[in-house]
Amino acid sequence: MSNEIVINTTPEETRVALLENKTLTELYFDRKRDRGILGNIYKGVVEKVLPGMQAAFVDIGTEKAAFLYVADVITEQEANAPFTEEAEAVEFEEGWEEKKEEEEAESMDESMSPQENDTTVPVIPRIQRRGHPSIEALLKQGQEVVVQVSKGPIGTKGPRVTTYISLPGRYLVYMPQVNHLGISRQIGREEERHRLKDIISRLRKPKTGYIVRTVSEGMTETEVKNDIEFLELVWQDSLKKRDKLKAPALLHTDLDLVFRTARDLFTKEIDRFVIDSKPDYERIKDFVGTSLPSFASRVELWEKDEPIFEVYGLEDEIVRAKNRRVWLKSGGYLVIDRAEALTVIDVNTGRFVGKKGLEETIFKTNMEAAKEIAWQLRLRNIGGIIIIDFIDMKKEKHKESVFNTLVNAVSTDKAKTNILKISDLGLVEMSRERTREALLRVLCEPCSYCEGRGYTKAPTTICYEIFREIRRLTPSASEKKIVVAAHPTIVGILQEQEHHGLDALERSHHKKIILKADANFHIEQYDIYLL
Repeated sequence: MSNEIVINTTPEETRVALLENKTLTELYFDRKRDRGILGNIYKGVVEKVLPGMQAAFVDIGTEKAAFLYVADVITEQEANAPFTEEAEAVEFEEGWEEKKEEEEAESMDESMSPQENDTTVPVIPRIQRRGHPSIEALLKQGQEVVVQVSKGPIGTKGPRVTTYISLPGRYLVYMPQVNHLGISRQIGREEERHRLKDIISRLRKPKTGYIVRTVSEGMTETEVKNDIEFLELVWQDSLKKRDKLKAPALLHTDLDLVFRTARDLFTKEIDRFVIDSKPDYERIKDFVGTSLPSFASRVELWEKDEPIFEVYGLEDEIVRAKNRRVWLKSGGYLVIDRAEALTVIDVNTGRFVGKKGLEETIFKTNMEAAKEIAWQLRLRNIGGIIIIDFIDMKKEKHKESVFNTLVNAVSTDKAKTNILKISDLGLVEMSRERTREALLRVLCEPCSYCEGRGYTKAPTTICYEIFREIRRLTPSASEKKIVVAAHPTIVGILQEQEHHGLDALERSHHKKIILKADANFHIEQYDIYLL
């Protein structure tokens, strides 16, 4: 299977596409005017402590206050804890497993926040707390605190932050506040795990922590040393800014999207890394030549006149990824509807009529839909609660096959998912980790005309509202006219289809009704006044 990374850069925007076997699976955007803040480190000020929520809001200088849960506040006990070793550390790119208390904080964040573009910042391993300090014992209003953004703002919610700082490098994730060493579970050979542990143990500073990433397998001691020295410089630079700058202040910004892609996505499974910008190509070539010399031949500069995304067919894929309806090859289709924290996917047979009978047609449509749904969730980066309405199947073996197909299809997804069995109603309930903004939110915004509702009142409904408003009027004898100002579409219907109703109102009120069309009116807007 051929895997490629394709990067298109312009002065205003950078776009990264991950292709697996020539199929677009992931998209990342970095717009110069709206840079993401995930992974950034800030010196913030505690705005408000909420004992009832065991959380605090922190001003970090962004539009919305950041949410800090009590489990994300490092204590003196943890900072001075003895060395710990985690044999089964989770790989950084896949997102880090969180404890029960952090999952509770996540649901709290979703519902109580006062108001990107990468995987989540790793959660620092923590010792078991005794007595679990309360938020009011750890933080006070007006207190300055150094925090890192662990989840960027999503929708109406502000960013989530943690005081457990982690700095990702190519091979290692540096945790300057904890005495800890972990190795990615993807590195399976015990001899390699012991070799890497020995190298890190010799080179690391006392009372600091590291997670060894999957790409570290086979790395030399010199490469480890370079990564450690680089990450230590980044941390020391952040500390110097902390001492000099007044809160709220930005202390450290993560790498731009091009470099993050090379650092986090350019693994041995990637066969080609193609980029259409000569300056960025030279930067990546230097980085790869130093850190990944065996990968250097895979980096290519796109020098053709045709736009790179056009040639790869990615522009059309991006357009389709915004559509509500997704057609299947068989002729069936999906309908994807999104709410604030819920996505509903409906499966339909559409034009597919099958050959062997209704049950077989339904089964084949559902099987194809299960694979397509897994791909659409990953491509569109849909997170939160997801309800899938498969077409009703009578045979239990068919239900089992469709469910297993869906589970297998999402197994390659880096975001954490949880899938429940098909219910008696033919529904599958699942959740998918929200690591960054969904594609639709990045590329689109709510309709300014319908205000995001997805509909407007029917013209006939508006006409009858106008009739009811006129009937409520109690005009005096001196007023001879009723003026109705409305959108031209509404005025046209009142003059034609509904003119009998207008005539009846004129007779009952003994007034002349004058219609005024105003193209600047919203279709639902109207004014009624007396002359």
